[in-house]
Amino acid sequence: MQFVNTLSQAPRRVLALISAVCVAMLAFGLYLQHAQGLEPCPMCIVQRYALVAMAVFTGLASLNGRKAWWMGWSVLALLASGFGAFVAARQSWLQWYPPEFASCGRDFYGMIENYPISRSIPMIFRGSGDCAAVDWTLLGGSIANWSFICFAGFALLLAVLLRRR
Repeated sequence: MQFVNTLSQAPRRVLALISAVCVAMLAFGLYLQHAQGLEPCPMCIVQRYALVAMAVFTGLASLNGRKAWWMGWSVLALLASGFGAFVAARQSWLQWYPPEFASCGRDFYGMIENYPISRSIPMIFRGSGDCAAVDWTLLGGSIANWSFICFAGFALLLAVLLRRR
């Protein structure tokens, strides 16, 4: 209970911390992509968009101490967190029960060779990896599993902040 009271007394710090964690998660995803060679799938890209939205919304919420200001941005961050958790849960489901045929993305070079540049560029931003593939784990959990845990934790923190005020 002490934690909840402390949390509700410093909402701007909590919001700034959530924003910083979202940025750190995005940086780690880019590290895995560019340094480790893991190709993000379309669902990974959508989760990145949700993280960007969360970072922006919670960052903006932490800038001003007015209750209406930070609560409005926090509600938007809560919605982005719920959306990200939904996508991560769906990807986790696909990883636990993979479909017979991969239908999540295309090969990067195949897109460039087979499609005009006007169609290739949007496809690149959709990701090219297989959503059901588990390429990296930490303590037995895939990236999608950990992403779900983080999004759910963010949603819980935001709900407590909004409820206590």
